[in-house]
Amino acid sequence: MFEFHLGVDDLAATWFGYSALQEAVLSLRARRSPGRYPEQQPWIAGWQDRYETLDTALLEAMIAPVGFVPDFLTPRPLGPRPDFAAELTRLAATPAEVVRADVLEAYRGGGNPSPLPPALAALIDDPVELAGRTAEALDAYWTRCLAPAWWPRARSVLEADIAYRGRMLSERGAEGLFADLDTRLTWHAGVLRLVDPHPAVKAVGTTVDVAGRGLVLIPTLFGLGAQTDVTQAGPPLVCYPARGKATMAEGLGTRRPARADAALAGLIGAPRARLLAMLATPASTTELAQRLGVTPGAVSRHLGALASAGLLDRTRHGHRVLYRRNGLGDALVEGRGGG
Repeated sequence: MFEFHLGVDDLAATWFGYSALQEAVLSLRARRSPGRYPEQQPWIAGWQDRYETLDTALLEAMIAPVGFVPDFLTPRPLGPRPDFAAELTRLAATPAEVVRADVLEAYRGGGNPSPLPPALAALIDDPVELAGRTAEALDAYWTRCLAPAWWPRARSVLEADIAYRGRMLSERGAEGLFADLDTRLTWHAGVLRLVDPHPAVKAVGTTVDVAGRGLVLIPTLFGLGAQTDVTQAGPPLVCYPARGKATMAEGLGTRRPARADAALAGLIGAPRARLLAMLATPASTTELAQRLGVTPGAVSRHLGALASAGLLDRTRHGHRVLYRRNGLGDALVEGRGGG
């Protein structure tokens, strides 16, 4: 168990973010353990032909048999929403001794070692080449498989999680925020406790005095429980499973979501009824347009009308706006009468 001792200044300096590179690397876990990530399987099936044109041996070697990932593949985000290309540049520049040590540590498997697969064994004694080849393989994977449609959906889920956490913090304080993040986390009297069965380095100890550094909280689509990293430079970091990750598979069985209720469509029109039905969880204009197969401009006009009618809430994150239907919108979709 880890204990993070946070003062008032630490809570004030705590921030949320996510990493496109981390999500790309960890998405490879969904291929190795499909039963643990069922919401990702329709995506994987959809890009399988493109994936097979990549350096699949090296990509799949990035996930050790026990699910560990070499730490250099997921560098600590320097800000809330780092650019994928910038993160990849940092990865490629990882010092050789760090690359080698991280790969070997991942394959030690917490006391359950596994042999290096051929793709890594051939490069482990040339860590600079290994880092460069890995960056190239991840870049191709991102460009051909993830960036076109998967990442816009994934980013919306992550943004929606952060928006929700912000509301929890403002409405219920630190105790409410941490109680809702994950069952492995508990908060009491300025101490955040994390039961992490697979910490990055057990030798660090269990008590962490945050000491004015703040705390970084990272939602991920590929976490099975909260985990921590207190070994890299910077403030302690806690990754936790993103709320709403199961929605990643919504609407993938067909190009368009299921038709909205006929009565609701007759009241506000089929396009707006369909949008309202989709917005049980937050989404951006771009994501909705991709899911519906229409232009962002068309979606934006309908969202504006629904918001003006008082059926949606809007939350801004940087340059992006997330929409979600509110209580009145829920009542309309669910056929409940007004009061």
